[in-house]
Formats: sequence, C-alpha cells, structure tokens
Amino acid sequence: MAQSETQFYPLNIAVLTVSDTRTEANDTSGDLLADRLTTAGHTLFQRQLVIDDVYQLRAAVSAWIANAAVNVVLVTGGTGFAARDSTPEALAPLFDKQVEGFGELFRHISYGEIGTSTIQSRALAGIANHTLIFCVPGSTNACATAWDKVIADQLDARHRPCNFVGMLKKKATQ
Repeated sequence: MAQSETQFYPLNIAVLTVSDTRTEANDTSGDLLADRLTTAGHTLFQRQLVIDDVYQLRAAVSAWIANAAVNVVLVTGGTGFAARDSTPEALAPLFDKQVEGFGELFRHISYGEIGTSTIQSRALAGIANHTLIFCVPGSTNACATAWDKVIADQLDARHRPCNFVGMLKKKATQ
C-alpha cells in the first residue's frame, strides 16, 4: 500500500562514523544520530565505524548504496582539514548528484553557533542510486545541528514545500 505524501514514511537509515580514535563505546556522534533517527520514527538499518581511510569509507558506503533496502546514509566525521580527514574526497565521487544546498545551509546555521570556525567544515550531501547521503562533522554538537535543523525535515514526507522522501521511496519499491 502506497503511503500518502502527507503521512510520515519511515526510512531505513545507515549510520557510519569515520574516526581513527573513537570506538563503539565512545561514539557519541553516532549514538546521537542513531537516537535521533529512531526517535523520529525511522529505522536504524545498520551502524558501522571505520577509520579515516578513503577506500574503507567508499567500501562501506558503496555497500549501502547498492542495497535496495537502504534509503539514507548518515556519515559523521572526516569532513575537516586535518591530514587524515578524507570523507569528501572518498564519497563525492560516488554521488550521481550533489546536494550543494546542504553544505551551504549547514555552514550558515553553524555560523550562529560557532562563528567563523564553520569555514573549516566540509559538510556535504549527495544522491547515489536513489540513496541520500549526508556527510557531517564528527562533533556531537554538529551532528545535532545537522539533524535537528536540516536533515530531519528533509526525511519527513510531511515537510513542505519539498523533501527527499518521494525520491527515496522509489528505491524501496524497485
């Protein structure tokens, strides 16, 4: 039965934490995203932690992109300018289309919270094989900002004037 666009439609969301130092025991950013998405009514499809390595990042996200059950991937970490930060370089080549407005809006909102330090965020988003991918900084506060002020609305079919749910639902019905 097809869901009406005015009803909530739960999505399957995978969470990937990119870090050379965090473990499952202290991954507060991954915890926050997992909690927020399930509280919103979505399903945590899978959660994974990988070191900041271009090929491990691509492998994890590529597996989810290829899985018809996964609608969204949330990636936290690796978006800064430290020598090992490589999330944008690893994942942008996988995108069929980039969602330029996400990084712009995230930095605009973050400016009110952290001032000019927001220029050191390379947050980005894109779509690959009908899978929406958001890449946000590893800071727990940055994850809260991204989810609460941008991502949650875009993953809710009731949000107007537009959201990504209709496009993501196509994948689940292929």
